[in-house]
Amino acid sequence: MTGSQHQDGMETQSADTGDGWRQARVTIKNRLGMHARPAMSFVDLANAMASDIRVGKGEQEVDGKSIMQMMMLAATQGTELVIRAKGHDASDALKKLSDLVDRKFDEE
Repeated sequence: MTGSQHQDGMETQSADTGDGWRQARVTIKNRLGMHARPAMSFVDLANAMASDIRVGKGEQEVDGKSIMQMMMLAATQGTELVIRAKGHDASDALKKLSDLVDRKFDEE
């Protein structure tokens, strides 16, 4: 397991799950949660990556490259998400997506 320190002192943990997937846990911090605009920012960034991207909340897991599926997560402030990536740029994808969440989707 590896970790990266973010500007607010929180650490995002990433790990190899043993099946080719890498994952990172993040917490939604912005006041309005992941509404349409931040979800679209996430999806745009995910689609710029070659890796498959999945995002989970509890037992629910969706395609991180689909705006409709990301909106179905209804991720409010304080929600913990698990971002999973599989592909040659999986580590880079997890870092960039985790950083976007950490920056509160550049909204605040």
